[in-house]
Amino acid sequence: MDPVVVVILAVAVVALAMMTAVLVVLLRRIGGAGPKGLTPEQEAEVSAQLEEARREAAGIRAKAQDDAGELLRRSEAAVEAAAEMRKEVEAEGKVLKYELKELRADLERRENRLAEREERLDDEARRQADRARKLAETETELADRREDLERVAEERKAILERVSGLTGDQARAELVREIENQAKREAALIVREIESEARKEGEKRATKIVTLAVQRVATEQTAESVVSVLHLPGDEMKGRIIGREGRNIRAFESTTGVNLIIDDTPEAVLLSCFDPVRRETARLTLEKLVLDGRIHPQRIEEAHERSKAEVQELCVRAGEDALVELAITDMHPELVTLLGQLRYRTSYGQNVLGHLIESAHIAGIMAAELRLDTTLLKRCTLLHDIGKALTHEVEGSHALIGAEIARRYGEHEDVVHAIEAHHNEVEVKTVEAVLTQAADAISGGRPGARRESLEAYVKRLERLEEIATSYEGVEKVFAMQAGREIRVMVKPGAVDDIQAQVIARDVAKQIEEELTYPGQIRITVVRESRATEFAR
Repeated sequence: MDPVVVVILAVAVVALAMMTAVLVVLLRRIGGAGPKGLTPEQEAEVSAQLEEARREAAGIRAKAQDDAGELLRRSEAAVEAAAEMRKEVEAEGKVLKYELKELRADLERRENRLAEREERLDDEARRQADRARKLAETETELADRREDLERVAEERKAILERVSGLTGDQARAELVREIENQAKREAALIVREIESEARKEGEKRATKIVTLAVQRVATEQTAESVVSVLHLPGDEMKGRIIGREGRNIRAFESTTGVNLIIDDTPEAVLLSCFDPVRRETARLTLEKLVLDGRIHPQRIEEAHERSKAEVQELCVRAGEDALVELAITDMHPELVTLLGQLRYRTSYGQNVLGHLIESAHIAGIMAAELRLDTTLLKRCTLLHDIGKALTHEVEGSHALIGAEIARRYGEHEDVVHAIEAHHNEVEVKTVEAVLTQAADAISGGRPGARRESLEAYVKRLERLEEIATSYEGVEKVFAMQAGREIRVMVKPGAVDDIQAQVIARDVAKQIEEELTYPGQIRITVVRESRATEFAR
């Protein structure tokens, strides 16, 4: 409470007390008049009233004193609160003054830093201006020197042209030719080193993989593929086969389409036909007729029909056996049938189904060495020649035909691509296609796998010698080891060591582009220098 209000209240209480005292005095004076004008009853009543007034005045005085004390205490508490509030205000004022002082000091520091930064920027701008001025002076000086150098160069050029007898363009062309020759020689050296390193590493890894694959595969050698021999229980069976006036042999040949040769060979006849399936059907037909003993045109036709069904069943069984051997599952039945028909087909004397199984084993081994999917590689290699089963029925190469058949019967696109690219008729894009080519080449190029006609062999050797002889500086060419190695003798005065390396690489590249051959051909360029003197 405000101290002023407390003082006013105290003054009011004192005034009230004074008025009460005055009233009491007046009453006493009235009472002192005595009984001159009052009756005893009135006097007693007045006395009672005076007594009651005194008591009320005493109560009022006591209450006024209590209220005055309470007001005094409140005024003292208010004074103390005002003093505490004044102290708090003074403390907050000091804190605010300190913070204000700190803010002013921080502002002054920032203003000082800004002023210093502006001074540094001004100094940097002055340095940049000096640098630009010096750079302009340097450019001007360089331009003057360039003009002097160009003038000197023109003078030297004129002097050189007079001395050498060559113009600037001629000298430049001569320099370019010299640099080009030097660059070619250096490039040839680098290429030779790179090729040597790559060949060493590549041959080491390839030899390891191919050797492991070949050493784990054992297959049959080339066999006769156009004649089948059927052994008879006795020579008297030949007469039954011929029949009366040769009707049985004529009926047999017309029904089966196979030539039946009966000669002086004891207890044996020959069946000759270029179609292996037809020849096998005829062999089974004749075998059934010989076992039955009844041979006539009607029996020949019946036995032939049964033999055709049996051959078809054998084809399916051969295809299933191939899948079981290679642990391949989930193949379309039509593909299995076509695969089995290749049992009776040959390529250069090599059984096609045996070639596919052998190639699949080789591809699986190489895939295992390279940590690839062996099942996918076996599937690609087993089906890569599937088109040969329909080559005589559909136009086109067997690779594209086989790819179309595999795509039609739901084979994976990687398998289809490996089939169509194994003879490079389609650009090779996958690792599976490359390994399919390698396995096909290994199976077909191993010794004893296929036979080659003499005419094709001679033509291949002649073409190899022609390719090597066509290069400048070649003196003699020798085809060795059945055309698997070529030794090229060059003139030492016309060809140096670097050029010999280039010739070897170019000959190998041309052979790869022009010729088809199994395996690989080694090209060896020999450059020999001899010096001979006589001592007398």
